[in-house]
Amino acid sequence: MHVLITGAGGHLGRKLFDLLEHETCYQVSGVDIIEVNHPNIYTADLSGNLDWATLLNGIDTIVHLAGDREPGATWSSAITHNMDATLSLYHHAVQHGVKRVVLASSNWLHGDKRFTNDVLDSNTPPGPINAYGMSKLFCERTGAFFSKQYNLSVICMRIGWTQWTHNNQAGPHMAMGRWGQEMWLSDRDFLNGMLAAIKAKNVSFATLNLMSDNPGMRWDISETKRVIGYIPKDGSAARVTPKIAVTSWLKNIFSFKIGRTFDAKFPNW
Repeated sequence: MHVLITGAGGHLGRKLFDLLEHETCYQVSGVDIIEVNHPNIYTADLSGNLDWATLLNGIDTIVHLAGDREPGATWSSAITHNMDATLSLYHHAVQHGVKRVVLASSNWLHGDKRFTNDVLDSNTPPGPINAYGMSKLFCERTGAFFSKQYNLSVICMRIGWTQWTHNNQAGPHMAMGRWGQEMWLSDRDFLNGMLAAIKAKNVSFATLNLMSDNPGMRWDISETKRVIGYIPKDGSAARVTPKIAVTSWLKNIFSFKIGRTFDAKFPNW
C-alpha cells in the first residue's frame, strides 16, 4: 500500500511517516509546506497551484494532517489552509483513484461541551467555538459528501491532545484543566489509531474519537474500537488540583467568551 502523508514534517506527521517508512508492507511519501530534509517528503502548498497528478500517482491512501492546527487560527487561515485545501484534496483524490482519505479532525468540534456532562461521540451535535473547529467540521461534512457521491472512503479522526512538551505525559500541567487532561493521546495510541484507520476494511465514512483510554473521560472511543479495530495501550485519569477545580468553576459561571479569554492569557490554568 502506498500512503501519502500531508503535513509529513509536522509534530504528528513525521512520527507517522517514520513508522510507516520502516514497515515492509507500506510505501510512504509525504508533502509539507515547509522544506523537510528527506528525499520522499516534498515541499508544496496544498492551497496553491500544485501538480496533483504527480503527487497522487500510485497513491492508495492519503493521511491528511496538513493545515493550520492552531485553535486560535484566523478565519482567513482556516478557510485557506483547512477548508479550501481539503476540498481540493478530496476532488483530486477522486480524480486520481485514491481509495481512502484519513482526515485529521479535532476535538474542537465539541468545544461548546467543555462545561457540560455530555458524552461525546459521532452522534453528539457539533458545537465549534472558533474558526479552527468550524473548518474541521467543514472538512468532515465535505468528506461525507465525497464518500456518498464518489465512493471515496473517508475516516475522520477527532484527534486528542499529543503534547510537544513534557515527553507527552499526561498530568495537571496540561492546559484547559480536566478537559485538557481527558483528551490526552499517547504517542503510541496515536500511531495505533492511525494505522488502524489506514488498514480498516469496509468503511465508507466515519467520524471517530482518537484518545487514549483515559478513565472518566467523556469522549467515547467504543465506536473507534468497533469500526476500525483501535486498541489503545495507554490511559491516564485526570488529576484535578484545587487550582483547576476553582478555575473550572469560575469559567462555568461566567460566559464562555470570558473563559476563552482566560485560556489565552493563562494557558496553564
